[in-house]
Amino acid sequence: METTAGEAKQAGSGFARFAWALLAYNLAVVLWGAVVRATGSGAGCGGHWPLCNGQWALTALPTKTLIEYTHRVMSGLALAGVGTLAVWAFRRSARGSPVRKYAALAAAFLCIEALLGAGLVLFEYVAGNVSLGRAFYLALHMANTLVLLGMLAVTAWLASHGEPAIRWRRAPGALLAALPVVVLLGMTGAIAALGDTLFPASSLRAGLSQDFSAAANFLVRLRGLHPALAVAAAAFVIYAASVAMKAGREARNAALMLWLLVMLQMMAGAVNIALLAPVWMQIVHLLVADLLWIALVLTTLRAAAAR
Repeated sequence: METTAGEAKQAGSGFARFAWALLAYNLAVVLWGAVVRATGSGAGCGGHWPLCNGQWALTALPTKTLIEYTHRVMSGLALAGVGTLAVWAFRRSARGSPVRKYAALAAAFLCIEALLGAGLVLFEYVAGNVSLGRAFYLALHMANTLVLLGMLAVTAWLASHGEPAIRWRRAPGALLAALPVVVLLGMTGAIAALGDTLFPASSLRAGLSQDFSAAANFLVRLRGLHPALAVAAAAFVIYAASVAMKAGREARNAALMLWLLVMLQMMAGAVNIALLAPVWMQIVHLLVADLLWIALVLTTLRAAAAR
């Protein structure tokens, strides 16, 4: 009987490690997707999907094709990994288990993510496309990405803590309100990044002139919305973190990490603007944004569990 219990515990820890590793891998996929957008490589495989220029296996690829094709391969592996996570969750957990629920949600949102990625290619929302449709589509894509990462983070946390039943409404209201605020901030960030990519500024002064020019493309004029919203959102998330610090030690530690990530993200945003949004800094900015979102989700989860 002891052996059986030990085997069950080992299997549980293995599932939790796999879930955390899968979260980290999907974060890498998201960042590489930003590389595709920032380098204008979205049309690297032509108008074909899931094939690349009508083929499965390619050799001697041009740089943009290699960047886009790598993202497709990474996305395919992510789909297989999250599918495995969902199947494993259903095999190891009892009916009604929260791990089953969130693993299934992660699989569902990853399928939506794949369809959105396909739509970017099939609708030709790539390369130099400056349409309103592309801006809306990228904002929607970003929102779905954040929800996907959130579902994976919740699955991993639940698996690591013995699958406790969680009632989100028990979390402080400020934390719950901060979730949609950060999603909205991410959506405006996607639009701002698109504007930076398609309409790069030669200097900070020239960029500010573009932002306030009535003749500028709407993507340029919307670019200033993101930093303004970021300041307000940062203040609110810091307030929410201060509320979470009163919900127990685990929630307090998570809230402290959240507070530090907010500070780091504000610095990264300022550097991104000062350097005129080079590709590498856009990736760093997105990485910290995603880590901040995951920290907010886990802080909310821990606060709900503590109460």
